[in-house]
Amino acid sequence: MTDGEKKRQTPDFPFLEIDTFFRFPEPEDTDSTVVAVGGNLSPGMLVSAYTQGIFPWFNDDDPLLWHSPDPRFVILPETFHIPSRLAREIKRYPFEIRVDTAFERVITFCSSISRPDQDSTWITDDIIEAYIRLHREGLAHSVEAWKGNELAGGFFGVHIGQAFFGESMFTRIDGASKAAFAIFAGYFFSHMQGKFIDSQVYTDHIARFGGVNISRYAYLRKLNEALGFSPDRTEINPGNILEKRGLWPSGMLQNA
Repeated sequence: MTDGEKKRQTPDFPFLEIDTFFRFPEPEDTDSTVVAVGGNLSPGMLVSAYTQGIFPWFNDDDPLLWHSPDPRFVILPETFHIPSRLAREIKRYPFEIRVDTAFERVITFCSSISRPDQDSTWITDDIIEAYIRLHREGLAHSVEAWKGNELAGGFFGVHIGQAFFGESMFTRIDGASKAAFAIFAGYFFSHMQGKFIDSQVYTDHIARFGGVNISRYAYLRKLNEALGFSPDRTEINPGNILEKRGLWPSGMLQNA
């Protein structure tokens, strides 16, 4: 365990199993992006966070920080589009798009990507371990672009109900992650009745696919709708959270 991981462990905070719910502070009660500090990255803690509009985000030397940005950057069914040039390119790309065949490799590749606006990756060793656990619970997923036997690119995120929370992507061959995302997003909205894809904060890449900023207030209402919860979230409980795992595509995704 690294020094950063040790610092992020709140002493005596319990490990929460997938069916245990933890109520975070209300995001709307703060003007800050950070709504909580501490706890741990156990499955119950992560699922509780996502269902309340919160996610972990920190650098290796930081404590465990839980964020809920305002505004929130999302793709909605009515805003999603594939740029015409990219749509033409996808037809020529030599990639097969697969799901959940190499989750651990995808998250590891994502952690190694150097980003010009970040000094270090937020995908630390404890994040990798936590999302692998969530993958084994059927909630975290990878979408992968393969060229033959080579993993060319892809991304991972969390799927609950009619919401997909995108976390990170990587590309090893030009165009691979764009093709994977475009085909998945089309499938998610057209075949899975997806309500939104959450990108958390603005990126140029997601903006090309129709990403828009919405207020945190609007985001929390859309989240409740996507999860089938009441507007005030009083109906949240471990049982109905687990029911929101939903159906996930298996095998390969075709151009949607």
